Amino acid sequence: MHELEVTSPATGEKVGVVSAADADDVRAAIGAARHGAEAMEEMAPFERAERLHVVADLIEEQAEELARQLTMESGKPIGEATDEVAESADIFRWAAEEAKRLETPALPGADPNKVVLTFRKPNGVYALITPWNFPMNIPAELVAPALAGGNAAILKPSELTPLSGMALVAAAQEAGFPEGAATVLNGGGEVGRALVEHEAVDAVGFVGSHQTAEAIVRAAGLKRTLIEASGNGPQIVCDDADLEAAAAAAVYGASFASGQCCVATERLLVQESVHGELVPLLLEEAQRAVLGDPLEAATSIGPLNNEAVALKMERHLADAVERGGEILVGGARAGGFPTPLYWPLTVVDGVTPEMLLFREESFGPVLPITTFTDDEEAIDLANDSDLGLQSAVFTSSLKRAFRYVNRLRAGSIVVNDSTDFWEPHPPFGGASRTRTGWGRIGGKYTLLDMTDLRTAIIDVEKTDD
Repeated sequence: MHELEVTSPATGEKVGVVSAADADDVRAAIGAARHGAEAMEEMAPFERAERLHVVADLIEEQAEELARQLTMESGKPIGEATDEVAESADIFRWAAEEAKRLETPALPGADPNKVVLTFRKPNGVYALITPWNFPMNIPAELVAPALAGGNAAILKPSELTPLSGMALVAAAQEAGFPEGAATVLNGGGEVGRALVEHEAVDAVGFVGSHQTAEAIVRAAGLKRTLIEASGNGPQIVCDDADLEAAAAAAVYGASFASGQCCVATERLLVQESVHGELVPLLLEEAQRAVLGDPLEAATSIGPLNNEAVALKMERHLADAVERGGEILVGGARAGGFPTPLYWPLTVVDGVTPEMLLFREESFGPVLPITTFTDDEEAIDLANDSDLGLQSAVFTSSLKRAFRYVNRLRAGSIVVNDSTDFWEPHPPFGGASRTRTGWGRIGGKYTLLDMTDLRTAIIDVEKTDD
């Protein structure tokens, strides 16, 4: 076993040290989880719900401390971190209530003497692998419904931001779930791989990049998998849109979480006839974005989490400029900060489909502008991506909005709000024929994915009264 040092992207200082799991730790955690899964299956849904509410209580009691820790390990502004902690508690409450109302139908049979009943049963032991960009919220989205469904959960958080996930699992353990029902293993890809490939792990939940998702799916084989991967969602601005609202949403979508979000506004598609009017509004909104110390309340953009993201930003912007794109604001790392990870909101005009800014998920605070002539071209441009997670369209026409809703290849389409829209209960996930995964995260939909539908056919004529 060796130690992993957690370094703050905001200050460059060490904020924690955790033990990295080795092969023995993985085997021990899985063995404990198998016993935990048996105990969880015997626990009544209402008892699971009661303990999930206790987890939420514990999170809320430590909210201020947890938010500060989240900011220091991830770099996101304290306001966003505070919201993330509160939302994580909400997710546990949603899961608690959904566990009580997991209804299944009784079906008629062709034979009048037979009754067909259906039940939801746990899948068993889950390996849950989560990214660094939402270090408490995303683990909550997987751990809470796993426990609500009667499963055991082994969380493998990102090695860059493990502290928040560890706190979440500690709250679940303190809430009184059976031993082994909720555990955490720290480490890099080798730990995740060992979990996914182990024969005693029944199912896998993963949120992260599509490249890692593809590797996990190959390793998991026929195990049940719930996958949410990368996004490259556009915000489309039509000529009948409220341009001030569209500008505010675009800047928010590009700057929230410093753009390090799978539903960030990665592309801004603007109808040519309103481009000249919209761009000044975008630049005006961009001036309101405050890059700075993430512990300061006024800060709206904190540092990027790691150097790999910063290098990707530089590569994408260099490619855009070389191909004729125009940087209107931002465009380079900001000096005068404790680390080189601070990057201002960047707006790039004249972006075309062959540019990396258009084709790939940049995962930083950048807003690339591409123009279109009519709805058909906008739909073609929006769908010219295999990362169809969440998109947005601004229009005052309900008929036009539904045209986009029906034809955009994305799991979710937001009308007249940011691509960064999120609530804990609607179903969220990628569209078919894209590389964004499968299954749905949110409310009852995760719980349905994390349980197995069992059918019982009973011949009542041949049973005792």
